[in-house]
Amino acid sequence: MAERPKPAEVFGDFTQPLDRGTAASPRPIGAVVRVEGATAAPDRLRLGVGTCSVGSAPGNDLVIDDKAVSRNHLELGLVAEGVSVRDLGSSNGTYYYGQRVEKMVLALGGRLQLGSATLAIDADTEDLAGTAALERGEYRGIVGVSPAMRRLFAVLMRLEGSLATMLVEGESGVGKERVVHALHEGSQVAGGPLVVVNCGAFPRELIASELFGHRRGAFSGAFDARSGAFESADGGTLLLDEVGELPLELQPMLLRAIELGEVRALGADQTSHVKVRVIAATNRDLEADVRCGAFRQDLFYRLAVVRLQVPPLRERPEDVEPLAEHFARGAGLPGLPPAIIADLRTRTWAGNARELRNAILSYAALGALPDRPVAPPTELEQLVAQLIDPTRPFAEQKEALTDAFARAYLRELLLRTGGNQSEAARIAGLNRSYLGRMLSKHGLGRGGTGR
Repeated sequence: MAERPKPAEVFGDFTQPLDRGTAASPRPIGAVVRVEGATAAPDRLRLGVGTCSVGSAPGNDLVIDDKAVSRNHLELGLVAEGVSVRDLGSSNGTYYYGQRVEKMVLALGGRLQLGSATLAIDADTEDLAGTAALERGEYRGIVGVSPAMRRLFAVLMRLEGSLATMLVEGESGVGKERVVHALHEGSQVAGGPLVVVNCGAFPRELIASELFGHRRGAFSGAFDARSGAFESADGGTLLLDEVGELPLELQPMLLRAIELGEVRALGADQTSHVKVRVIAATNRDLEADVRCGAFRQDLFYRLAVVRLQVPPLRERPEDVEPLAEHFARGAGLPGLPPAIIADLRTRTWAGNARELRNAILSYAALGALPDRPVAPPTELEQLVAQLIDPTRPFAEQKEALTDAFARAYLRELLLRTGGNQSEAARIAGLNRSYLGRMLSKHGLGRGGTGR
């Protein structure tokens, strides 16, 4: 029988927090500790400054009623990377991913096994929600005077003491990557690299190599060995941009790399351990992708330990002018004329801050703002366009399309209600007698559907 590995040996560098030793460092965000699978008191413990003792004996900060849990089982404490875990010589051990550990740092969102009890340790998002907005309208190069942005700046500043995994959400062009740069610059790994991988920019067959690297001959065209993004970001931050585009079959590999700091290059026999702070960004609704099976639920929860929403520019019009002036200074302009500012304020900015920046660069180069973009036709407009004959009068075609809509709507309404006209009138928001006249006009009389 193979010799059992010593406790915590499999976790390499993840058994110790980063050694920075600065008492003045911002405090990490708090953690919430819950017990699943066993009775515990309290049922929810907020972990802040200091340490927390866990065991079956009264007097512990968290008491677990489980025969496999020792009287004084383990000790927890907040660190930048999450929570430090120290087993206190328990009889049955503390387990992470099936491996017994004596001392490690558990990232927020992680789980420990103590007998039949599962210790769930998550970020204290209430701690962040109570953060007061900053007075100033700028944070590490991000500009915004709106209440929404000043609240975001305050949260970013509060997160400077934490290296928790984060998910930055927002529409294309709102500045998600700029937010990630600010998170990295304000973190305790700011001296390390910031590596950016756009998960939607590579063919499916190459994204694994981009993330984890490959050995020579691992696949056709792999003439030389290459390090992946995780190894390149060791000691720093890895941004997984457009993480929702990551193929489903690669998501377990990403989850393992985040959970264990363990990566295996394509074609390699051995794994290597890295210490990387992971931040993901997306313009997709990942929760909807989870519901439809396009994104793994366990990976979503592991990425979304802390979620940051960057609001679209149309929801914060007061930010248009300061952003425009900021971009103008970056383009070498002393300022913007009042007429240009007035024009900028009336635009909708579907492309958000990126579109605004491009408009200012165009003005700097040509002396004029670009024409207002024409909104692309909606799916409904595209369908209607197939029925339009531009050589015929407007009123004539409008009447024909209106009649066609009314007849189709009423027919589907009657089918839905089984011919019950009272119920149909209620759903349609129409008077019962008026509905009857409409049905007669379109040949959908009593009980009829016209089919």
